[in-house]
Amino acid sequence: MDFHKVNYKAFIYTCFSTISAILQFKFLSCDLMKATLKYLAGIAGSSGYGSKTTAEQVTQVCSVSFSSQLTAIITGATSGIGAETARILAKRGVRLVIPARDLKKAAILKEAIKKQSPWADIILLEIDLSSFASIQRFCAQFLSLGLPLHILINNAGKFSQKLEFSEDKFELSFATNYLGHFLLTEMLLDKMVETAEQTGIEGRIVNVSSVVHNWVKRDKFCFSQMLNPKKYNGTRAYAQSKLANILHAKELSRQLKARNAHVAINAVHPGIVKTGITRDHKGFITDSLYFMASKLLKSTSQGAASTCYVALNPQTRGINGKYFADCNECHCSALANDEIEAHKLWKHTRALIHRRFFQERERDL
Repeated sequence: MDFHKVNYKAFIYTCFSTISAILQFKFLSCDLMKATLKYLAGIAGSSGYGSKTTAEQVTQVCSVSFSSQLTAIITGATSGIGAETARILAKRGVRLVIPARDLKKAAILKEAIKKQSPWADIILLEIDLSSFASIQRFCAQFLSLGLPLHILINNAGKFSQKLEFSEDKFELSFATNYLGHFLLTEMLLDKMVETAEQTGIEGRIVNVSSVVHNWVKRDKFCFSQMLNPKKYNGTRAYAQSKLANILHAKELSRQLKARNAHVAINAVHPGIVKTGITRDHKGFITDSLYFMASKLLKSTSQGAASTCYVALNPQTRGINGKYFADCNECHCSALANDEIEAHKLWKHTRALIHRRFFQERERDL
């Protein structure tokens, strides 16, 4: 589920804080004003792409003869920008493995993709990213196929308005968005490193994050509290999970560089994508303000562009541990750049997962 499809309050906050800044432009720094106008106009950055660029455009330079050698896993691919990412990669010849909780929805997506790209090779496997046991089963199934793995796109996202817990008894948004993708990446990393060594093709991992990671304050980023919050706020929980996605990319990038692995991991902000919810709530705002807010929104293909750019475009070869928005490297928050915080989060997460697996083995004995 895409955050921008369910959290209208966050949409309003983001859009209108930006609009307010534009209307009071005399208080904006020159750099921020330029960045805002650049976004609204879709002006290309140093990569040659910008906020109006589509996933089709960023992958046009990818040769089918090269892409057809690749295998990609995309989580959250049954709807939204995940589905568009899957469609584009399949169109470029990439073999897709689509993990899905709802295999019926996945089958509908597969059929739609194959209508457009009859040659597409698509494998569907079941997964619940909020469940450690389900992730283990998926990885065992995938690895048993004997396929290479070049690209892993951690795209799936959960936003929960009320406090809910996973079957492992962790807050559901954090369990799905961060813990699940951490474990999935951990269990598939050796396969990616092996594939890169055998093929000479750089492995690429993409963590889909969000600009809302900027909202998280250091004193609100406590691992135990994120697992089991005492006072729950859905937007804060989502933002914390998206910050964790970036910190994960930063720390794993450092580790991959240290072992000279030919695998890169980066994080991306896809942008806020146009959905029916913005039209449904149009009555809350005036026509003129609605028009201005709509200019901040992206189409689904524009929303998938940064993911596809980092996953497939040759320009991103060798780039590791960075944060992208609008298909360009950009700044993330100071907390997201904190190497000590990234390493601490990684240690806490790995200890939690290993402790849980140890407990399961003890129960099985």
